[in-house]
Parts: sequence; structure tokens; C-alpha cells
Amino acid sequence: MIRKFISRVLGGKKPKAGHNEPAIIPVSTHGITRDRISSGSRRVCETLQQHGHKAYVVGGAVRDLLIGADPKDFDIATDATPEEVRRHFRRARIIGRRFQIVHVMMGQETLEVTTFRGTLDEKTKTDAHGRVLHDNVFGSHAEDAERRDFTANALYYDPASEAVIDYHRGVGDLKQKTLRMIGEPRTRYREDPVRMLRAVRLAAKLGLTIDPEARKPIREMAGLLENVPAARLFDEMLKLLTSGHSVKCITQLRNEGLHHGLLPLLDVILEQPMGEKFVMLSLANTDDRVRKNKGISPSFLFATLLWHEVLANWEKIKTKGAPKTPALYEAMDDVLSVQGEKLAITRRIAGDIKDIWALQPRFEQRAGKRPYALLEQPRFRAGYDFLVLRAESGEIDREVADWWTLFQSVDGDERAEMLMPEQPGDKKKRRRRKKPAASNVDHGNTE
Repeated sequence: MIRKFISRVLGGKKPKAGHNEPAIIPVSTHGITRDRISSGSRRVCETLQQHGHKAYVVGGAVRDLLIGADPKDFDIATDATPEEVRRHFRRARIIGRRFQIVHVMMGQETLEVTTFRGTLDEKTKTDAHGRVLHDNVFGSHAEDAERRDFTANALYYDPASEAVIDYHRGVGDLKQKTLRMIGEPRTRYREDPVRMLRAVRLAAKLGLTIDPEARKPIREMAGLLENVPAARLFDEMLKLLTSGHSVKCITQLRNEGLHHGLLPLLDVILEQPMGEKFVMLSLANTDDRVRKNKGISPSFLFATLLWHEVLANWEKIKTKGAPKTPALYEAMDDVLSVQGEKLAITRRIAGDIKDIWALQPRFEQRAGKRPYALLEQPRFRAGYDFLVLRAESGEIDREVADWWTLFQSVDGDERAEMLMPEQPGDKKKRRRRKKPAASNVDHGNTE
């Protein structure tokens, strides 16, 4: 009896899963059968396992399946090196410098395959602030799990056994609606400051509460985002804004003090009633389209976020005496130039943004042939949607947007009857070509 009592007090509890002893959760408990993952991810895992490697579906896909959501993509983690992965697949290529991964193409599906990451040490190359610059050190399965950012992302699914492998109790944190950082939060944020943005995005998207230990350092460490390459910030902001929960994300960005400097004067815009209403309407429309599986345009989204910055610059330039249209183009260039220092917006997206902005003054021209010409513009629809948003926010008279809504829906005589009368100055004066002066020289006759 005494031995049983001592055993129950000192050794009766089962040892908790540690870094080297993961919890192996069977399909009977988690319910994710192999047919729930994509055929491409199954084939990649099967091929690597047949060649003697470990291979698992990892991270967000496993997390989303556990909470009943449909994953956007399926990433693979393996103990095979990038070169070994490439050798096993006919259509595969290694990409990345700081963090090498392999893209494996299976039909229309592209799978991202990463090799297990090793533990960081004093040899790891970092910048002056602790951000990891080079990370192609490979390690064990346990080390890879420890290198993941949040416990909810350190989950591995084995298609062969249909088991979920959980090194850091991520399944339990998901059940408790908690987003918990793996390791010491301050150190992890220094390694990669983008994790602060990712924490906000995941918490908003999954309806989780950021663990207090992970949340506390964010406001004071927000300045580290200044050292992140613009291209990475753009990618992360795009994920955040197209997550289907952008309104919650932007609100939480502001609550955590992360909005300063990410988009020029976004913090000021969100404190101005007109600007905030316009931005929030745009984000709400985007969220609604994402939830309905409709297409969304990053160009349109960034055009709305930066529009009030353009308006402010436009007014300043016009007060200096610049003509209306040239002033608008100067304001657009200035805003996108400043923006490029923070987020590496691609040239194509920047071009689309400028097209949307440049169309706005043309919607004011509702006389003569100009409305017909505007309808033929390739970016008319995006420009029109932008106009409607401006009207809904109260920036312009609703009558203008209603007029264009009706003008599109009618044709022929009805459309012609809608045209406004020409105003003085509407018609451009045609410059008459001067006739060449008569010459006294008769070129046909020479003496």
C-alpha cells in the first residue's frame, strides 16, 4: 500500500511530451484522414518516404484541418536535403538564399518542400539587431519543431500513418484558442521581426488570443520591422490584407502599435474619420469577397489604402499653382516613391494603382464623347468600383457614382440623353496647322 501511495505521488503521472518526445496523436483522436490532404502532397511524402526519408505535411495546413478550415496550400517538411529532394522529382527547383526551399510541381499544384532546420548557434549569421540573415543549417525533426514560430504551426501530419506529431502541445493550444510562441518571444522576434505581423494575422484569422508573454514585447519591439527587407514586408502585408479578416488585422495592428510606418501615414489615416471610413469600407468589401471565394485585386486594395495620402499631396501641389492633372500625377509618383521605401510593391501593381487613381478625375467629365471613351478604358471597372467606394464613404457626391452606374446599364438614345451639357472650357481648342507661306520661287522652271 505504502509503495503504491509513493508511486502515485512521485511517479504516477505520465511524463509530459518534451522536445525529444512528441505526442503522437492518432487519426481516431484528431479525425484527419489522408484523403483530406491534396493528392500532390500525398505523392511528395510517399516518394520521399519510399527513398528512406522522413516526410510530413507541416504547419498551416495541419492547423487549418484541425480547426475545420480548408487549407490554401500544403507544405512539406523532410530530413532530405534540397539537393536530395530535387533528385527525386522530375519537376523541382531550389529557390531562396537566406532560407533554401524546393518547389515541386505536381500537375497544377506546386508544393513547398523544406528541409528540417537545425538549432541556431553563435555561428549563425545575423544583423546588428539579431535578425537571422542566413539559415541553411539542417537538423533533426525535433530541432525543426523548435525552430517553428508558434505551437499551432509546429504540427506534422504523416499521410502514411495518418498521425499528427505534436512536439509543443500545439493541438492543446488550438483547443484553448491561444497563440503561443515557441521559445523566448523577444529572442524569436529579433530572429525574424515579421513574426510580430504574423502573430496579429494568425490571431485575427483563427480567432485566437495571443499569449500574454508573446504579446507584451510587440509594442516595444515594433521598430525592428524597419530592418526587414521591403519585399518581405510586402508579402506579409499582402497575406494580412487578403486573409479574409483584414479589418480585424488592421484594428489589431493599431492596438499593438505595429501600424506606424508600415504604410505611410496609415496611422494618421486611421485617426481621420473620412480616411478611416474609406479604408475600412475597402477592407470589409475585400473580406466579404474572400469569404465568398471571389477574386480580389491587390492593386485595388493598395490603391484604397494610399488614396488619402494622394489626395493630401494633390491639394498641396495644386495650391502651389500646378495644373490639376499634372499635379495628380506628381502626387501619385511622390506617394508611391515613399511607399517603395517600406514595401516593395511590384512595378505591375504600382502601374495598376496609378491607372485607378488617374481615372478618378475623368469620372467628373460627363459631357460629349468623354464618357464613351472612359467606358473603353481597360481599367474602367476597377476605377468605377473605386469611385463607388469614394461615394459610400462620403468623400464625393453619391449622385456621380449613381450616374455612372446607370450610364453603363443603358445604351443608344438613353445613354445619349444622360450626357451633361458642355461647359465653357470643356472643349479643347484645336490648334490649326499653319499653311506654308507661298514661295515666289518657281521650282518647276529653272533658267
